Amino acid sequence: MTMRRDVHEELRARLHEAAGTHQPDREQILARVERGMAGPAGSGHRVTRPPVFGWMRVAGATAAVAGVLAVGGYAVASAVKEETAPQQQGVATTPTPTPSPEATSRAPAPPVDPTPSAPPERRESAPPPSRTPSTSVTGRPPAATEDGPLWSDGSVDPHSNDFWAQSNITVKTREELTALTVRLSVAQTGGVSDAGAWRSLPEQDFTLTVGERDGFLVYTWTLKEGRKVPAGEWVFAGQFDHERGGRDAGADRYTVTAAAGAERLSVGGGFAAVDDTDDDS
Repeated sequence: MTMRRDVHEELRARLHEAAGTHQPDREQILARVERGMAGPAGSGHRVTRPPVFGWMRVAGATAAVAGVLAVGGYAVASAVKEETAPQQQGVATTPTPTPSPEATSRAPAPPVDPTPSAPPERRESAPPPSRTPSTSVTGRPPAATEDGPLWSDGSVDPHSNDFWAQSNITVKTREELTALTVRLSVAQTGGVSDAGAWRSLPEQDFTLTVGERDGFLVYTWTLKEGRKVPAGEWVFAGQFDHERGGRDAGADRYTVTAAAGAERLSVGGGFAAVDDTDDDS
């Protein structure tokens, strides 16, 4: 196989070289054709062939010459093609595209919707639950509240009249209390003044103070140090005068703070109207 390939390559090289140096002499070829038609020199006789056959010989010779030239050119072209074909074989690669000026200098297109998205809604965390009762829809806090073993209720005494009133704070405890403070705040609705106070527990166990503060008449009962309140139900009442006519206790408030051992307790609320009072004893 190697010798045959070398012979073919040598043959193609020689053909290529001969084709490059070959220069056909058209005039010489035509002269040979004419001599052939005239016959041998010095024959001394004329050609007796009809003229038609002479022209046919000229045309045939011309065609033969053209065929020789065509065959020679085809052979040379084939040799050149076969020689250059292996050099053209190779792996085709895709040229790297050259970016256009617009692609490198144009600003990026804006988004379809340029409107910025709304920030996520911030939700405020709910406040921690309070032990103090919340105000009702009517603005009057609930009268009865509870915290552990301690329970309380605020009410307007049914014996109140057009000139005088009494506010009752009922305290219930299922455990012995080592500390207790009860505070009654009566809103100054006009002519409100102290008319006395009492409690169902021993008077000597408590310190009572009465005074005006921030538009309220305030009664405060404080258990003395070293004294205790046994389990049970107890009442603290504040009495006061007011202007003539029925009085609304909707703005009145009370608070009760206590201690049962190491536990701290707190309750408080408002006062129910006279028509809403219930016997919870």
